[in-house]
Amino acid sequence: MSDQQPQLKRTLGPLMLWGLGVGYVISGMYFGWNLGLEKGGTLGLAIATGFIIIMYLAFTFSYTELACAIPKAGGAFDYSIRALGENWGFIGGMAQNIEFIFAPPAIAFAIGAYLNLFIPSIPIIAIAIVAYLIFTALNIYGVKAAASFELIITIIAVVELLIFAGASLPSFEWANLEKNALPNGYGGVFAAIPFAIWFFLAIEGVANVAEETINPQRNVLIGFGSAILTLVVLCILTFCSSVGVAGWEAIVFAEEGAAASDSPLPLALSRIYGEGHILYMLVTSIGLFGLIASFHGIILAAGRATFEFGRVGFAPKALGRIHPKFRTPANALLVNTAVGIIALFTGKTGEIITIACFGALSLYIVSMVSIIKLRRSEPDLERPFKVPFYPLTPIVALVIASVALVAITVYNPWLALIYVGILAISFGWFKLTKPAS
Repeated sequence: MSDQQPQLKRTLGPLMLWGLGVGYVISGMYFGWNLGLEKGGTLGLAIATGFIIIMYLAFTFSYTELACAIPKAGGAFDYSIRALGENWGFIGGMAQNIEFIFAPPAIAFAIGAYLNLFIPSIPIIAIAIVAYLIFTALNIYGVKAAASFELIITIIAVVELLIFAGASLPSFEWANLEKNALPNGYGGVFAAIPFAIWFFLAIEGVANVAEETINPQRNVLIGFGSAILTLVVLCILTFCSSVGVAGWEAIVFAEEGAAASDSPLPLALSRIYGEGHILYMLVTSIGLFGLIASFHGIILAAGRATFEFGRVGFAPKALGRIHPKFRTPANALLVNTAVGIIALFTGKTGEIITIACFGALSLYIVSMVSIIKLRRSEPDLERPFKVPFYPLTPIVALVIASVALVAITVYNPWLALIYVGILAISFGWFKLTKPAS
């Protein structure tokens, strides 16, 4: 960048990073994950989730080494281009963009469906679009205001999950976990993988605000580490307390023959207390905060990822400009919002989630290869944090992510083709338009 180009503003501390890390992900505790029960049953989703937890723990601490050594807004893009060159850097960065741009429409649709229950006169799609406009505007206004808002609603969403667990665990019975635990055999484990990933999808977005973090070499580690540990505890607690009430089918189907529901927590509480009880209404109403936390947080991370693509010339340069007053990546945020609103009109939320998972797994694979390559090619690179048990830790994350990518490709071949098509077209455009160096 030229000297005249304003810089991203450093305002974030470890508490804000914890709020962002948990907030990016927490909607996955409230909706969507239970659809994996239909694929794999309690045992199938539990096995898939167990492996995914191992992957995310290994990945997060490996990724933290990269984020502390190279604190740049592009995250995986910056790491992979430095380690593997511009072609793989483009693939890693584009995979990140796909993940961060395609996850918010699914959550926006869930927000619209949620509020439509209370104000049915307003269409779901209209609510979703308004949500996009409001939270894009907040992100343009300033990262500190956006992160402060994210912290507040994330704390509310975490407290709400703890209230849910406290209300449902007295009715927990181990026998309910064993009911029809593996309805589709062990193949259901692989089919459930995208929904296990949904528990943790996008936590890596913490790395994308490293340039806006005070003392990133220290605070990114604290924020990242505390966020993933919080999410693992919430995942296990939510999973067990939900299914333990009346079995997995009770939190997938509102009634026999009904379509699969996106509201596992209210379904669990309705079995215990009925729909008129204060706890049911509390979880149903405040649960909206969990959706907003992830929606708003991923918009924030997506803006930084797209901004970095434009800043280095891998996308139109206009995307890499910072707003002179607010010092935020306004152009990148607006373009991402336009793409997200277009995706909303497809109405294919399940498919959109799966495409986001393709992007996430590709990002994880390229990032783990990058950390191994950088350890060899740049042994003297300053690394304020080094991942424990290297090279085992990144290799574990790499292997599980690779297996998961193959599995969701086998179970979603057409979506895999769409994902590869997006990568191929964007890569071709990049090679044709990038100026000769």
